[in-house]
Amino acid sequence: GKGMSDVTSPSGAGLEGAGRFQSGVTVTRPSHRLGEKVAAAAFAACAGLSLLVMLTIVALLVSETVVFFSQVSPWEFFTATRWTPLFQEKHFGILPLLTASLQVTVGAGLFALPTGLFTAIVLSEFASARVRGAFRGLLEVLASIPTVVYGYFALTFVTPALRAVFPGIGVFNAGSAAIVLGIMILPTVSSLSESALGSVPSQIREAAYALGATKGEVVTRVVVPAGLPGVLGSFLFALSRALGETMVVSIAAGASAAMTLNPLESVQTMTAYILQGALGEAASGSLEYRTLFAVGSLLFLLTLGMNWAGQRLRGRMAGGRRE
Repeated sequence: GKGMSDVTSPSGAGLEGAGRFQSGVTVTRPSHRLGEKVAAAAFAACAGLSLLVMLTIVALLVSETVVFFSQVSPWEFFTATRWTPLFQEKHFGILPLLTASLQVTVGAGLFALPTGLFTAIVLSEFASARVRGAFRGLLEVLASIPTVVYGYFALTFVTPALRAVFPGIGVFNAGSAAIVLGIMILPTVSSLSESALGSVPSQIREAAYALGATKGEVVTRVVVPAGLPGVLGSFLFALSRALGETMVVSIAAGASAAMTLNPLESVQTMTAYILQGALGEAASGSLEYRTLFAVGSLLFLLTLGMNWAGQRLRGRMAGGRRE
């Protein structure tokens, strides 16, 4: 009996201590719950504010664009080849602005996408830690340069360099804007592509080496295809940024809304026109003022479509890999 009491007595003390510990936890639990509720409410408020701002922007674009198309034929807007809404003789064909935007974006992509992917492959698969750190520092410097500096770099350095090769090139031209835009989005392509390639599991590389593959074969036939969804995502993100860039194209490409595919001539992109109209050349509430929203709506739909296409592509490739 004494042995049993000796055994059960500590147990009782332990249970009593546990009860006190549980009681202490119970006392502090409401404050923890209150903090969690406050944090959840703050996060919900931030998310709601972001959604509200987005819906307000979309509603403003849609409302002003609807008013614009009540005065201008959509057929003229999407098919006419003259854009002179700020002139006395007004024409509202968006094709010159759309062509210029796509021309500059494609030109930037032709330089930045292969260069950025090659840089990412070198940094991810071949470079030493010291070289990788040096290159990443250089890319960070490129990414931190203001876009207005890029614009004047195109105007004062790239254009004179192109003029040495093409004497007939104008001061403002699409070529120099495309080259500098490519330099500007290069850090985006290389950094995101490097992250995508670095996320490929090392077991895949090791399996390829075990089958006798060389370093080059592992990179080109295993690592790059495995990281392709992320690489394509970096491409689309960079091209979206190039399509929406304003200062570089406004300074370097000019303000001539000409329907041309010649990169040596001056052009005006959609963003450059929005900047021109927003500087006060279009009176508020006028038809010219509403052209800013019509052009902005088209630009918004283009970037939204690019992002949607990228998500669909990544989803299909990820699904195929799971199968």
